[in-house]
Amino acid sequence: MSLQRPDLWVGREAEVSLLCAAAQRLRGGSGTAVWIEGEAGIGKSALVAAVAASAREDGCEVLSATADQLAHPLPLRVMFDCLAVDPSSADPRRAGIADFVRAGRPELFLGGDTASAAAEMLIGLIDELCTAAPTLLVLDDLHWADDTSLALCQRLVPAATQMPLLLILSSRPVARRPQLEQLRSVVRSVGATTVPLGPLTGAQVSGLVSGIVGARPGPALTRLAEQANGNPLYVRELIDVLVRERLLEIGDRAELRDPTSGAVPTSLAAALGTRLSFVPAATMDVLRIAALFGGEFAVTEVAAVLGRPAIEFATDLQEAVTAGIIVEAGERMTFRHPLVRQALYDGMPAALRAALHRDAARALARSGTGTLRVAQQLLAAGVSGDRWARGWLLEATPALAARAPRIAAELLRRELEHDLPDDSDRAGLTASLARVLLGVGEHEEAARCARQALVATDRGPTHWILARALLAGGRNEDAEATLRQSLNEPGMSDTWRARLLASLAMILRANSGALDTADDTAREALRVARSAGDAFATAYALLDLWTNHSVRRQHLSALECVDRALEILRLAPEYADLRTFSVHGRIFTLQNLSRWPEAEATLREARQLAHRTGQTDEGLPDVTAAVLMYWLGRWDDALAELGDAEWSPTAMTYQGLRERGPALLRHGVAALIALRRYERGKAAAYVRAGLNLPVSTVADRENLDFLRAAQAVDAEQQGDPRRALELLTPVLERGPGEMTLTHQWLPDVVRLALTVDDRTTALVALRVSGAEADAEQQPARAAAAHHRCRGLYDGDAESLRTAVSHYRESGTTVELAGSLEDLAVVLARRDDPEARGALHEAAETYRELGAVWDVRRAEARLRELGVRRGAHGRRGPRATHGWEALTPTELKVALLVAEGRSTPHIAQSLFLTRRTAQTHISRILTKLGMRSRVEIAHAAFLRYPERIRADR
Repeated sequence: MSLQRPDLWVGREAEVSLLCAAAQRLRGGSGTAVWIEGEAGIGKSALVAAVAASAREDGCEVLSATADQLAHPLPLRVMFDCLAVDPSSADPRRAGIADFVRAGRPELFLGGDTASAAAEMLIGLIDELCTAAPTLLVLDDLHWADDTSLALCQRLVPAATQMPLLLILSSRPVARRPQLEQLRSVVRSVGATTVPLGPLTGAQVSGLVSGIVGARPGPALTRLAEQANGNPLYVRELIDVLVRERLLEIGDRAELRDPTSGAVPTSLAAALGTRLSFVPAATMDVLRIAALFGGEFAVTEVAAVLGRPAIEFATDLQEAVTAGIIVEAGERMTFRHPLVRQALYDGMPAALRAALHRDAARALARSGTGTLRVAQQLLAAGVSGDRWARGWLLEATPALAARAPRIAAELLRRELEHDLPDDSDRAGLTASLARVLLGVGEHEEAARCARQALVATDRGPTHWILARALLAGGRNEDAEATLRQSLNEPGMSDTWRARLLASLAMILRANSGALDTADDTAREALRVARSAGDAFATAYALLDLWTNHSVRRQHLSALECVDRALEILRLAPEYADLRTFSVHGRIFTLQNLSRWPEAEATLREARQLAHRTGQTDEGLPDVTAAVLMYWLGRWDDALAELGDAEWSPTAMTYQGLRERGPALLRHGVAALIALRRYERGKAAAYVRAGLNLPVSTVADRENLDFLRAAQAVDAEQQGDPRRALELLTPVLERGPGEMTLTHQWLPDVVRLALTVDDRTTALVALRVSGAEADAEQQPARAAAAHHRCRGLYDGDAESLRTAVSHYRESGTTVELAGSLEDLAVVLARRDDPEARGALHEAAETYRELGAVWDVRRAEARLRELGVRRGAHGRRGPRATHGWEALTPTELKVALLVAEGRSTPHIAQSLFLTRRTAQTHISRILTKLGMRSRVEIAHAAFLRYPERIRADR
C-alpha cells in the first residue's frame, strides 16, 4: 500500500500530534500499538500516512498494507502484502516463507496448519526487522482482513511494547465480527492507544474547503458541504467535482455559480459517478475487469482475462491513473477509493459478473496464476456445475486446502450441491471435502462425507480420513470398527494397509488397553510397512510399540523403538509432524530412565534442527519441555515454555489422538508451580481453566496428574490434608493401557496418608510403587520413588538416603528436595542430629525454587519433632524486582538483547522456541521495570560491560 501524506490537514491536529509522539518514541526504541477507528473516508489512511512519512524521514522502516474487500480473504494475505513476502523477493527470509506456504500440505499424523506455521514465521521476520531498525507496521481496513491475520495481530499488540515496533491498526466500526472484537479487546487490555475518528465540525469543514479552493466558502457552498456529514473524503470529492465542472466562482470567497442548479451532485456516490463519467469507454472496460479482483490487482491478471498483452491496453490504464481512479501499490495497482471499485462492480448485471468471474478463473488457470486467485474467482462467480471448474477443483484441492481450507470447503460444498452426472466425480469431490473438513476440525461432517465417498474412491485414504474424523470426534469404538472393516476389504494397497494397521494398534491400546493385541497389530503393521517401503507407516508402527512399552514401564525397549522411528524420519522430512511426536516420546522415555541430561540434549537438538532447516519451531513440545524443566527445578524456565499469553493447544498428545491432553497438562504444571510458590490467585485461574476441560479419554487421564497434584496442594494449604489425600489417591489406579506416571506422585500419597493416620492407603501406595519399580527393565525413576515411599512408611532412613543419592546424581532438584525433607523427618523421629542438616538443605533447595509453601510445610513438620533450622539458615525471600530477580536464563537473554540480537536469534542461541524467548523478554521488562529492549540494553551495558564485550 502506498501511503500518501495529505497536502492539507484540518481538524486532526490532536490525533497527528499523538501519533507523531508515538513515532518519536519508536525512534528511541520504544514501541506500542495504536488502534484507529472510523467510517470510510473519515481520514484514517491520511492520518497514518502523515505519521509514516515522518517516521520514514527519520530512518524507520515503514511497512504497510490494506486488507482486500473480498468475501473470503486469503489467510494472512494482508500480512504477506505488508511484509512483502513473495517467492520472487530478493530477501531469502521472505522468499523462504512464501515458498513454505506455496508448498504447504496437510500433515498426515497430527493434522497440520500451514497458515499457523506461516504466522510463526512472520512474527519471527517482524522481530528481525525490528532488530535491524525501528519499524512502523501499518495494517489498514482490518474489517476486511482474514481471521488468521487478525489472530496474528492479537499476538503482535502486546509484543509491540517490548520491541521497537509501532503497530498501527485501522478499521471501520464493524460489529459482529468475533475475531475483530477479540483484537479490539486485546488492544484495550494492554492499554494501547485508541484513536476514534469522528466527523469534522462545521467550522473544520469550512476550513477544509477554504484550504482546497483558496477562499472562504459562501453560504450555498457551505450548505452543500454540510451534506458531507463531516466526512473529509466526501468534502474533497464534492469540491473536486465542482471545480472540474466549473460550477464554482472563486474570488474573495468561493460560491456556487447557480445555487439552485439541479446539476450539482448531492451525494458521494454521485460525485464518484461524475468522476467516472470523464473516463473513455475503453478505459472503463479495463477498469471493470480490474474490479473483479477486489481492492488490488496485477496488470498481468487483467491481461490474462482480457486475452491481450499489457501493451495493448497500457494507454487505457494510464488514462485511469491520470484520472486518479487507480494508483500504484508496489508491484500491483489499487483503486484509489474502494467505493469507486464498488460502483464499477455493482454497475454490472449480476449475470455478467458471474460470467466474467468464471472466465477470469479459466484465464488465470491457463496463465499459471496460483490456485488461490483462481479459487477466488470461482467463488465470486457463485455458480456450480461447470465441468472445467469441477476438474480444476479436483486437481487443485490439496494445494488449496493447505493454504485456504475454508475457501476449498465452500467450493467443494457448492459443487456437490449440483446434480453431478458422474458418480466418480461426486465421490472424488466428497472425499476431498472430507479431508478438508478434517483439517479444519469439522469432524462430524468430515466423517459423513468420508462414508459417502467410500462408494467409488481410493478406499485406503478415505478409510483413514473416516477413522481420524471419528477419533477426533470422540467416537473411538466406531473408529476401531471402521478400521477393522477397511482391513478386510480386498485390493487394499500395502501402503494403506500398513497405515491403517498402525492406526488400529493405537486405537486398541486407547480403547481397551489390550496391549498384547495392540502389539501384534503394530508388528503386523511394521512388517507390511517395511514390505511396502513406506516410511510413515514404519515409523508410526514403531511409535505404537513405543507407547505399549512405555505403558508396561519397559523403557529401554521403548527407547529403542523411538530411536528407530527417529532414524527413519530423519530421511523423510515430509513427515515433520510424526517426527515432532517422536521427539516428545524420546524426551518422555529418557526422563523415565533418569537420563535427564540426555532428555535436555534431545530437546536442544530438535530445536537446533528446526532453526537450521528454517522450519517453524512452535510445533516442538513446549509442554513436554515445561514438564522436563519442572522436575529439574527450573520453574521459571518451565513457565516461560508454557507462556503467559492465551495458549492454543496443538493436536499432540501421548498417542496423537486428542487436543485436550496438552491443555490439561499445561494448566496443571502452571497451577502446581503457582501453588508451591504460594501464588494462590494465579493457581486458582489455572485450576479453573483445567477443570473446565472434559476428561473422557485415555489421553485426558494421562495428562490430568499435575492438575490433581495441584488440587491436593491447594487443599493442604487450606488445612485439609484428608481432602488433599482424597484428591490425589486416584493416581493409585492406573486404567488398562494408561501411561500415567503414578510413581512420581506416590511419595506424596504416602506422606499425606501417614499425616491423617491412614496407614491402609499408605500401604496401598507403597505396594503400587513397588509394582511400578518391579516393572522397570532397569532400576531408574520408579525404583527411586519406591525407595522414598518405603523410607516414609517404614521410617527407614537408608531407603531415603538411597533415594536422595539417586536424585542428587540424576539432577532432579524437585524430587531431591522432597526426599531430603522426608529424610529429615525420619531422622528427627530418631533424635538423629543429621536431621537439621537434611532440613536445611531441603529448605535451601526449596528456596531456590521459590517454593514458599514447601519451606513452610517442611519447617512445620520438623518443628513438631523439635527440630528447627535456626537463624543461620534463614535468608530473605527471593528478589522479585531488579537484576537480582532475573533467572540465569533471563540474564542470558538480557545480555543477548544488549548485543542487539533478534528474538529468533536469541531463541536459536539458547535452544528455545521464539515464543519462549519472547516470554523471557517480557518477564525481564517486568522485573526491571522497563518498557523497551533499548532500556534493557542500556542498563545491561552499564551493569555488565565486561561480560557483554566478552560474549561478542
